[in-house]
Amino acid sequence: MTVSTPAAAQSFTYNPVPPRPTPPRPPSDGQMLVQATEVDYDYNNSRVSAVGNVQLFYNGTSVEADKVIYDQKTKRLHAEGNIRMTDAEGKITYANIMDLSDDYRDGFVDSLRADTADHTRMAATRADRSSGNYTVFENGVYTACEPCKDDPKKPPLWQVKGARIIHDQKEKMLYFENAQVEFFGVPLAYLPYLSTPDPTVKRKTGFLMPAFSSYSAFGYGVEVPFYWAIAPDYDATFSPRFTSKQGVLLQAEFRQRLMNGSYQIRAYGIDQTDPSAFAGQPGDKQFRGGVETKGQFALNDKWVWGWDGVLLSDYYFMSDYRLSQYRDPMGSFLNLPTEAVSQLYLTGVGNRSYFDARTIYYLSFSGNQGQVPVIAPVIDYSNVINHSVFGGELSYKTNFTSLTRDTTAFDPTSAAAFANGLCQPTSADPANSINRANCLLRGMPGTYTRATAEVDWRKSFTDSWGQIWTPFASLRADAIDTSVVNQPGVSNFLPTGESQTLRMMPTVGLEYRYPFINVQPWGSTTIEPIAQVIIRPNEPDAGKLPNEDAQSMVFDTSNLFSVDKFSGYDRVEGGGRANVGAQVTTQFNQGGSVVAVFGQSYQLFGLNSFAVADATNTGIDSGLDKSASDYVASLAYSPNRTYTFTTRARFDEATGNVNRFEAEGRANFDRWSVSLLYGDYAAEPDIGYLTRREGVLASGSVKVANNWVVTGAARWDLVANQINQYVIGAGYVDDCFVLGANYITSYTYVAGNTPPTLSHAFMLQLGLRTIAQTSTTAGGGGLQ
Repeated sequence: MTVSTPAAAQSFTYNPVPPRPTPPRPPSDGQMLVQATEVDYDYNNSRVSAVGNVQLFYNGTSVEADKVIYDQKTKRLHAEGNIRMTDAEGKITYANIMDLSDDYRDGFVDSLRADTADHTRMAATRADRSSGNYTVFENGVYTACEPCKDDPKKPPLWQVKGARIIHDQKEKMLYFENAQVEFFGVPLAYLPYLSTPDPTVKRKTGFLMPAFSSYSAFGYGVEVPFYWAIAPDYDATFSPRFTSKQGVLLQAEFRQRLMNGSYQIRAYGIDQTDPSAFAGQPGDKQFRGGVETKGQFALNDKWVWGWDGVLLSDYYFMSDYRLSQYRDPMGSFLNLPTEAVSQLYLTGVGNRSYFDARTIYYLSFSGNQGQVPVIAPVIDYSNVINHSVFGGELSYKTNFTSLTRDTTAFDPTSAAAFANGLCQPTSADPANSINRANCLLRGMPGTYTRATAEVDWRKSFTDSWGQIWTPFASLRADAIDTSVVNQPGVSNFLPTGESQTLRMMPTVGLEYRYPFINVQPWGSTTIEPIAQVIIRPNEPDAGKLPNEDAQSMVFDTSNLFSVDKFSGYDRVEGGGRANVGAQVTTQFNQGGSVVAVFGQSYQLFGLNSFAVADATNTGIDSGLDKSASDYVASLAYSPNRTYTFTTRARFDEATGNVNRFEAEGRANFDRWSVSLLYGDYAAEPDIGYLTRREGVLASGSVKVANNWVVTGAARWDLVANQINQYVIGAGYVDDCFVLGANYITSYTYVAGNTPPTLSHAFMLQLGLRTIAQTSTTAGGGGLQ
């Protein structure tokens, strides 16, 4: 007999029979091997009786019982008492009485319980098997939950009972008649009929559990997914969503796995019954829809290529119907994406080399599509030579970037510009309000192409005093071609028209470290003074070229000793500079460590690149825009694996005022974890931050009981004195059941000067392993 799943007749209240010692199993050659305390041969009736610790092996199946009788005439196998049958696939059946044909195709079993290799269980008062295919369980119970270790008689978390459960092994289906779903032994749902693939099935055509949602844009919605297992290597899911306000949103997804990769295509479409509900918005149209696709394929063990693609009827479609970026708000509720990415890429990874080439199209969810560049392409390659060159390490890297933008992207930097929208592109600018006093040029209109190549060499050696000397040298070249369209205000930032530039930057330098180690009975302390001297010419054409990829500039201890502190290729640090500081590390014998870093950077000679304003004012207000920079410091303390405390600060060189401060603490225990980040940032009007920013970001999770977890996170704006985003969630997860509930807030951005709206959503997820999984989402737009 073959049983495909497990459960218990009234509930799973059993104690498994201790396994008997198993001798080596003979080959499946049609012979029967029997071991027992006593074996009797009745030659007149052609019967073999085995009594006492019986172990029988036949046709790949083993049977253990107190007593086994095999009738050679009828070819029936009858077993009694503490029966344990294990088939060739690892399914285990426990029973009190078993009567089967010798090929296990037909027969009956009384008081049976069956366990499968994938940890599902089935039990019944009686099971009848016929035609080698159908098994009918009377008063059957099915579950995918493990029995309670402390109390095996306790009902499982969930189980499905049926007056009859029919297992069709050919179709690999389970059919429940008069089904009753119980949680902790308490009936919660009754279904006159229920069918589901048996646990051995990973893919089966049929309806999936429905999902429920609600949102102000479409009202109430219910999705009824249908899964189609077309072939072993590809399948599809159709998920129409029936909404109360806008009709039926059709959704379909096709997936295929090939020998060297996979791809998928997802399509949406709706013929809206009430487009006027979106009056004045992009969704005010009859038909709306979109297509998403992605794929990745391996060329060999080092190279892969792939794509991501998104095409929408309007940029607000995804958020109006809570699609795509809203599928995992728990992981990104404070930072929902503002665009969808379409790209084609090729990536290769070697032992010490890396290559990546891609073209990228960003689909803006804010409606400012013309201000978003099309990148075609961006190519990166880096390599570290495997052998030494002049006794040191030689590496090189290259980058090629070409992008095109239709419309100028400005950001305001003054209160008047913020209030009056002075930096919005217009057909004319007679007042010349779009200038450096009011705006930043975040993105130039036209085409920008840059090719960069850089070679680096460095060597470290330690002298007899323990001093570490690291000379280094590099040579970088940039070939830049720009075609800037003369749109209103652009000429106040960049020369318009065609231009070509060749930029060279040679660099030589020396880094010095001298670690002093002090060992005490309680631990050791290492004090390491660090100094860098860098010699190079001024930055060519500083502030006169577009800046697309080097707009982020945060000066702290993480980049204090960086040779080039700009974040991208479009700017290159020039002039002579010295970076000095010290690192102190204390390691305690009883565990834990403290790491402190303090330092300052000095412009020795030449032009200070961070004091030169470019179109985005990168470097201005960074603390590096003076001959003697601000002081930067950090302190990290880890007393053990449970706690981590970190602070980072930047102090004004002249006044000592705190220009930037962050303090972060994390704790991870067996049952709970928490993190708290406090940030205080001075105003930086030159880069658009007109006022001081101060806030707290807190997150945590608590395991309130076995398998129960409560999570939450919130961001508190201390300047406005309000909590502006938060999420609260609770969930239960174990080997057979998933329950999750989350309440989320998120900001939605629209085009123009309209402030973002704060949306609220509630999500509920329920899953029964091997049976079903469903979810419900409710939410709406809200606060400005």
